[in-house]
Amino acid sequence: MGDEERGTAALAAPLLPAAAASKASHYREDGCPGCAQDRRKESSGGRIPYKELFFVGITTLASSLPITCIFPFMYFMIRDFHIAKKEEDIGSYAGFLASSYMIGRAISAIFWGTVADRIGRKPVIVFSIFSVVIFNTLFGLSTEYWMAIATRLVLGSLNGLLAPIKAYAVEVCRTEHQALGLSVINTAWGLGLVIGPALGGYLAQPAEKYPQTFSKESVFGRFPYLLPCLGVSLFAAIVLISCIWMPETMHKHKNPETDIQIVKGLQSDLDTPRKKSLLQNWPWMSTMVSYCFFALHDTAYSEILSLWAVSDRKYGGLSFSSEDIGAVLAVAGASLLVYQLVIYHWVHKFLGPVISSRVASALSILIVSTYPFMTYLSGAKLSFALYSAVMMRSIVAITASTGICLLQNNAVHQEQRGTANGISTTAMSFFKAIAPIGAGILFSWVQKHQDSTLFPGDQVVFLALNSVQLLGLIFLFEPFLVLPKVGEECRY
Repeated sequence: MGDEERGTAALAAPLLPAAAASKASHYREDGCPGCAQDRRKESSGGRIPYKELFFVGITTLASSLPITCIFPFMYFMIRDFHIAKKEEDIGSYAGFLASSYMIGRAISAIFWGTVADRIGRKPVIVFSIFSVVIFNTLFGLSTEYWMAIATRLVLGSLNGLLAPIKAYAVEVCRTEHQALGLSVINTAWGLGLVIGPALGGYLAQPAEKYPQTFSKESVFGRFPYLLPCLGVSLFAAIVLISCIWMPETMHKHKNPETDIQIVKGLQSDLDTPRKKSLLQNWPWMSTMVSYCFFALHDTAYSEILSLWAVSDRKYGGLSFSSEDIGAVLAVAGASLLVYQLVIYHWVHKFLGPVISSRVASALSILIVSTYPFMTYLSGAKLSFALYSAVMMRSIVAITASTGICLLQNNAVHQEQRGTANGISTTAMSFFKAIAPIGAGILFSWVQKHQDSTLFPGDQVVFLALNSVQLLGLIFLFEPFLVLPKVGEECRY
């Protein structure tokens, strides 16, 4: 049986070997939230931890909305700043605005992951939601381009939720439910793709869209993009209050000497690659490349789709309004939500994380290849083709990312999981930061080169997207992908 047919022990068996698990099961320190969480899992009788997963979902949703809500109105926001000299240059400025959040997150993600390993998951999650309440509101009050860039940069730096919430989702679940735990994160993201674009598309510029309700002299008339941002911040404030009842999962033992004895007792059982430094953990490291390429592709795709759809048909676009693209993204998010809740569990059960990621990546290339030809359609045919493609592409993208996240989190121990997710978030955020910049510059360039015979501008931009996706797919195969040989073998 080859390496591709060997699974992580955490996917087929508990993280610790049987002997170690038996020893660890007797260790329950009073007052330790991690031990309390272990007791809840042991006494659950195999039931799904709905309460904990509820907190995973709502906190992820509150964190995702600031990212997704700006796409429908970002083009018009840049236009209103009057910083672009030509209409074709708006894409470049939009790229820097979209990337500022990811740059901030890339700078701070390792720090927040390390903090989550030291003081716990809950404090970092709570502080992250608090930062959304404050700085997303300030973003809506931006009247200058530099103000918008600065608030997004600070928000990305202070919102360190992604690393600890992935660790939290794995830690609250028994082994058989870990895929579901990570799936809830992606489900919440899918819900964010419904609510965020809807808020951004329908609530931006309210004085122009709803003059009978909002006057141009009102605060929402003077700050045309405040209303959707304020809606996101209010929801985040509600989530922040609800986090009072969110249980912690990190072990905080009061007796260090006992801890040392336990670790020594388990040392012979835990002599695996996963005990080494993260930089020597090749199964974990090998997933990083595909993870980063898919992050680059997903972010570039989101920006290009929005810019391409709202740009004029003379530039190879679809001439959509902000409401139109908001509706498209909302439907894509709704399909993603249904898929994660109903279908993904069966995909993971029958295919496993590796094969499902490979199949999804290949299908994504085929789907994105159809976009340039949609400019020849109109009316109902265009709507059917675009909505179908966007929904299918969202589903395959989330399938690939969920599989990779599951491999990453099961390749490390709990005491390294926050840091590991922090490092992967930093790497992913770096690629997500350069993606909008590169996509925006490329999009502005191709709009000026629509007269090429072989590859007109709109075809070049989608060809570039597929090239990135292809690289990510290649790194899902041996010898690039290394799977840990720990515990039982299981077929992916």
